[in-house]
Amino acid sequence: MGEIRPHSRLIGRRLILRRVKELARQIEQDYQGKHPLLLGALKGSFVFLADLVRQLRMPVEVDFIGAASYGHRTASSGEVNIYHEPRLPIGGRHVILVEDIVDTGATLAQVVRYLQGKKPASLRICALLRKMKPGQHEVEVHYLGFQVPDQFLVGYGLDCQEQFRHLPDIWTVKGVEP
Repeated sequence: MGEIRPHSRLIGRRLILRRVKELARQIEQDYQGKHPLLLGALKGSFVFLADLVRQLRMPVEVDFIGAASYGHRTASSGEVNIYHEPRLPIGGRHVILVEDIVDTGATLAQVVRYLQGKKPASLRICALLRKMKPGQHEVEVHYLGFQVPDQFLVGYGLDCQEQFRHLPDIWTVKGVEP
């Protein structure tokens, strides 16, 4: 593997923020009169989640769940480890799981099973990005920012070996295969 570096800008910050506002309006419409719990998937969703919460014009609570199948690798191991459980109660709550990116869907499918076991009143998925690739696990994403090509991406919270989360745009990466 050569030097890892952002290669080309895929989605600019203005387009991202416009889409986040649109997603916030959809969530507001669907959750009128409710007080949903937004569960950010660590670590990649933190920037997206922060922008989404600031755009919502309704009361919400925020918590986090940590699940990983990548570790420090650039490809999924296939084994999902839940390393941080939400601290707020989930039972009987309207929960929106906020993801940065849906790749194979394997991690997301296992997190959904885990959360369903906690008996929420409802559970929906909000993902900024979903890769277009064959063989994905069938997990419904209710609120989707963008469909993206099957490339390794960084920026706006997404990382490659803990680098590039700070970039305000989403970039493809040179030197890493998806």
